[in-house]
Amino acid sequence: MKPFFIILFLNVIVYANAQQKDYPIQAVDFTKVKLQDRFWTPRIETNRLVTIPASFARCESTGRVKNFLMAAAKSGKFCTRYPFDDTDIYKTIEGASFSLALHYDAKLDAYLDSMIQIIANAQEPDGYLYTARTIDKINVNPFFGKERWEKEREHSHELYNAGHLYEAAAAHFLATKKTNLLNIALKNADLVCSVFGPDKRHVAPGHEIIEMGLVKLYRITGKAEYLNTAKYFIEERGNYKGYDTKSKDPFKNGAYWQDDIPVKQQQEAEGHAVRAGYLYSAMADIAALTDDKDMLAAVDRIWNNETGKKMYVQGGVGAIGDGERYGANYELPNATAYNETCAAIANIYFNQRMFLLHGDAQYVDVLEKILYNGFLSGVGLDGKSFFYTNALQIHNFLHHPDMESERSGWFECSCCPTNIARLMPSIPGYIYAQKKDSIYANLFISGIASLQINDQKIELKQENNYPWDGNLKFTIHTEQPINFYMLIRIPGWAQNVAIPNNLYHFTNQSTSKVLISVNGKNADFKIQNGYAVLKRTWKKNDLIQVVLPMESRRVAADTMINDNIGKLSLQRGPIMYCAEWKDNAGKTSNIILPANSKLNAAFVPDLLNGVMVLRSQSSQVEISTNGQDIKTITKPFTAIPYYAWANRGKGEMTVWIPEKVTATELFTK
Repeated sequence: MKPFFIILFLNVIVYANAQQKDYPIQAVDFTKVKLQDRFWTPRIETNRLVTIPASFARCESTGRVKNFLMAAAKSGKFCTRYPFDDTDIYKTIEGASFSLALHYDAKLDAYLDSMIQIIANAQEPDGYLYTARTIDKINVNPFFGKERWEKEREHSHELYNAGHLYEAAAAHFLATKKTNLLNIALKNADLVCSVFGPDKRHVAPGHEIIEMGLVKLYRITGKAEYLNTAKYFIEERGNYKGYDTKSKDPFKNGAYWQDDIPVKQQQEAEGHAVRAGYLYSAMADIAALTDDKDMLAAVDRIWNNETGKKMYVQGGVGAIGDGERYGANYELPNATAYNETCAAIANIYFNQRMFLLHGDAQYVDVLEKILYNGFLSGVGLDGKSFFYTNALQIHNFLHHPDMESERSGWFECSCCPTNIARLMPSIPGYIYAQKKDSIYANLFISGIASLQINDQKIELKQENNYPWDGNLKFTIHTEQPINFYMLIRIPGWAQNVAIPNNLYHFTNQSTSKVLISVNGKNADFKIQNGYAVLKRTWKKNDLIQVVLPMESRRVAADTMINDNIGKLSLQRGPIMYCAEWKDNAGKTSNIILPANSKLNAAFVPDLLNGVMVLRSQSSQVEISTNGQDIKTITKPFTAIPYYAWANRGKGEMTVWIPEKVTATELFTK
């Protein structure tokens, strides 16, 4: 093992010194940020103590671990449904590795080593690792393909499995400095690179993520072949001749796989939303690492289309259940909104990369919206109940049977719970970023960050009660005075922008101003690309205070979204709200919230682990006991954060609420 360690670290050093192209902005590593807040720290701790152990336990009880044991023995029958079930183990290892880096646990460390040994035993001598085939190469499900890679373009997920293996291996190595999982990943990656390429086997992976994983292995080893293969997989899309290019069916023309036209010609976010998010993230990686201007132009176009025409108000994407995919422009139905949790996670990765490329706060605005709403709704307050889909409306009469109205412990296809397990502990890595002598404060989460500018150490302490309060404090600790730029994101919602590209807008303009002071004195600042820029020679214990006006706002949708005409949603700070049955006399489908009704915010510490609720008076439609008369009466109205719904039982919920009655429909039970 020693020689490998030496070679590997030499490669890292040589690569770091020789590297010329990369993202112009670099995220501050999550291990450099120690959280001390009351919102995310408890959730990350629940992820450590509940979600990750539960995920491993379910991988064992459902047969996912058994598949690896049988692959090592080359005997038995693949005992779960999907060939990508291998990835649930990889993703949980990734999350556990991040967690180890934040909170060392010797028992967990040893458990990971034992799990990694099981994976190593299942790997074939040439590096191939795919339990669905290795268990019994003769009696392989035709769905997976009789030969290696035969069904990769469609359903086998062989390269998808590999991608999650690489992501887990990179996280485990960086967290523990151990190479046991990394060795497995590199052996597999070397095989993949030997099989696929311009002058080798041609395929566009059916489910993207191997591209992101290869980039991470490239960063660790400096091996250019990994980066080149990632780029090849991306650029191979749109070249397959087996699709019906005249068909409008995304499954027949290749759009479902983002494979209908070359990526550099693509104009819209299309197809399976999770695959798309991973692809767009990898495209951003390639644009940065190879200085590919055409690739950059493509992801810019796609991002503008997604945020301007295909994103739900709470940051979810993927409107259509058939194929878990994007719909047409403005096709954003509420009752059947799919909004897979994995798609929210993939979109967090995408928007973080777009920020690192451009340094514009609008990308972090979208990331924040997803993080606090579309992502967080996917996990229950207990840390072990989940949503695969994230609806915007649950109506007792109109509820679609495929849309989830209550949380589940796990799923037969359980990609979302394990994806949550890996993202949650990495959140500290999204708070700060740096470009030479500029520090970006992107997310407002209390804690202490350790940074360095020109070989001088800086400690940045952030204190706040976000997302409930907009008062922020940043204290700078430095032994010697130092000159640098401090860039603090001024969220779009604090500047009357509900979302970039105006798919949604606030119905009234706030006149409240953002206030910033340094050491108690009002600071002059300019807002550039969404950031308040403060430049000075900073001294020990310099204090920056920011006041973001956190008002309760009404949000309207573009009139092209038919479902939301005449309706409004509610937002306060980064939090989107919903009305749930529990707080509104058992129903939400009968609520009318007049435009002139006053919204009052109040923090309720014993509700849903402590939340800010919005209260008002609403008109509610009631039916007489004989079922023949309808009347409207005034009743109290309460809205809770969208992320917290479905933690108190099953019932109606809605994000979009009508301002007035415009039509009636009659239902019978």
